Amino acid sequence: MKIESVGVIGAGTMGNGIAQVCAVAGLDVVMVDINEAAVQRGLDQISKSLDRLIKKETLTADGKAAALRRIKGSTSYADLKGLGFVIEAATENQAVKEKILKQVDEIVSKDTIIATNTSSLSITKLAALDSNPARFIGMHFFNPPPLMALVEVIRGLQTSDVTHAAIIDMAKRVGKEPITVKNSPGFVVNRILLPMINEAFFVLSEGLASPEDIDAGMKLGCNQPIGPLALADLIGLDTCLAVMEVYFENFSDSKYRPCPLLREMVAAGYLGRKTGRGVYTYHKS
Repeated sequence: MKIESVGVIGAGTMGNGIAQVCAVAGLDVVMVDINEAAVQRGLDQISKSLDRLIKKETLTADGKAAALRRIKGSTSYADLKGLGFVIEAATENQAVKEKILKQVDEIVSKDTIIATNTSSLSITKLAALDSNPARFIGMHFFNPPPLMALVEVIRGLQTSDVTHAAIIDMAKRVGKEPITVKNSPGFVVNRILLPMINEAFFVLSEGLASPEDIDAGMKLGCNQPIGPLALADLIGLDTCLAVMEVYFENFSDSKYRPCPLLREMVAAGYLGRKTGRGVYTYHKS
């Protein structure tokens, strides 16, 4: 099964990034969001991202124009009919994803592969909602999708070998390096990464060091390109908290208890780069 057309649900950071990656690789894309304004913001972001690739001389102006021609923005799920593959890239919320995926299941053909771009939610549980759970799979892109090479391919208990093989092939086709992981909260990368970020907030809340020194310590001592607190701001503190809450609920282990400071900052609306303030303050251009 070779995928030639892709539906992406969500025109935010992950959705537009996935749409861009697929279009640059030569796939036809339909990017759907709830209103025209959201769709246009996604298309504008793709255009800006492609401009950055042109400046880096990894893409030509003609390449940008061709990629943009392959992307259709839409507010209607009906435009997903006839596509070979649909990936949901909405917010990391179980109820939201369930609602979207049920709508997709009612519209696309029974042969269409359906994936969710989730960093923590159960693929098996989401697949159980599908009329053909064998065609359901997890495909976790990393932020930002155009730059990050890794894709975690997550098999639910119901996922067929045919579905898995098609998604591995598709990930490679769009220039990514897939790894196959079992269905478990956080999968592999975030299972390791998010508890480290959470622990950095505990270190900060205990006053052991300043945010700058905590990040410098991990960069210089562990050869990380970005410190855990700066990374939390990039990911979004609300997303970090949501993932830790999933771990805490599913594993019932106190080592996954979200740091109270993280909870408080999210309650204050200090969500990181996207709000202009998180652990650090950012000036939006």
